[in-house]
Amino acid sequence: MTDRLPPLHDAHDERGAKFTDFGGWQMPVEFDSIRTEHAAVRESVGVFDVSHMGEIEVSGPDATELLNRLTTNDVRALDPGDSQYAAITDDEGVMLDDTVVYRLPDGTAAGEAAASLADLDAAHDGDLDAPSGDPAYLFVPNAGHDGQMYDRWTAHRDEWGLDATVANATDDWAMLAVQGPDAVDALDEATPRDRVVDLSKFEATAAAVAGTESWVARTGYTGEDGFEVMCPADVAESVWAAFVDGPREAQPCGLGARDTLRTEMGYLLSGQDFDPESEPRTPYEARIGFVVKLDTEFVGRDALEAQNEEGVDEKFVGVRLRERGVPRNGYAVTDGDLTRVGKLTSGTMSPTLDEPIGLGYLHESYADAGTEVSVVVRGDEKRAEVVIPPFLDR
Repeated sequence: MTDRLPPLHDAHDERGAKFTDFGGWQMPVEFDSIRTEHAAVRESVGVFDVSHMGEIEVSGPDATELLNRLTTNDVRALDPGDSQYAAITDDEGVMLDDTVVYRLPDGTAAGEAAASLADLDAAHDGDLDAPSGDPAYLFVPNAGHDGQMYDRWTAHRDEWGLDATVANATDDWAMLAVQGPDAVDALDEATPRDRVVDLSKFEATAAAVAGTESWVARTGYTGEDGFEVMCPADVAESVWAAFVDGPREAQPCGLGARDTLRTEMGYLLSGQDFDPESEPRTPYEARIGFVVKLDTEFVGRDALEAQNEEGVDEKFVGVRLRERGVPRNGYAVTDGDLTRVGKLTSGTMSPTLDEPIGLGYLHESYADAGTEVSVVVRGDEKRAEVVIPPFLDR
């Protein structure tokens, strides 16, 4: 796949970032060190460029029905300015991706980001909750999945004869994540016109961030308080600078710290903790059954209803090693007597706990907290115990 560059690539390069390929994008993996960046998010504030995440806009008379048929949660519960976490599943209930769905102000036309932001700002100046046209949504696929999801949405729209406009606006948006105990102050300073700090978790609004009209949500992937900011790609550098060069001097953070932070919280990584080809898993196996609303009709619903009734053979859990060694993706988990009972899909040395931790799927009889297991590290069984994530109390 051809590498895609985020709008801030040159700015990151000037700061000396190290880059890695992720989902077909050249993204910064670290600026200073993973530990420094991780600690900044846990203790003060860090800012991530997450412009590799996709943005698909859906609007029109049947936008709600289309979203509801293709995601496991119930978008009918969303008012303008609300968002929800959901899975995207195939006919067998296997997760193709996970996503966050945002309800935009009604009447926002799907299309290029700049046009949408103009509509958002107009709605924001009035009443965000007041219906003013057809429903409109923005959902965020994971890196490299935007084209796949655009094709999926348009194909099903046409198959079902629904009236909805679908637009892949990934290249038009930049997306930043401002995370940490001081994230509220950082956003407050960058949005003097708007009180985005009054947003509740999973609420979003249009706001001027460093003078740039943006879509701001109180969401994140670190376990800390924080916000995600979507703005037009061509003005992303001014928004980024408002945080890294602003009064709080937010620590620039790369994907390395993003991974250690999410692992401590037990958050799923698409393509690694689940993947329709290499790691086919359902929401119930992945312990996100709370996003499955069986009273809606979505692709994969019948398979998931059956699994919900019958139970699963394996469950997603955490493990904490009691011996030296770093758990990694693909490492076997045993009962301590060489009998395999599962495998890891993620692992790291936790910078916060200074302990080796991992995530993966174990047979349900070994998936209770405190169960003693072993992780095979370079041929040696290392004693470990099962933990139900998160590893940190946040």
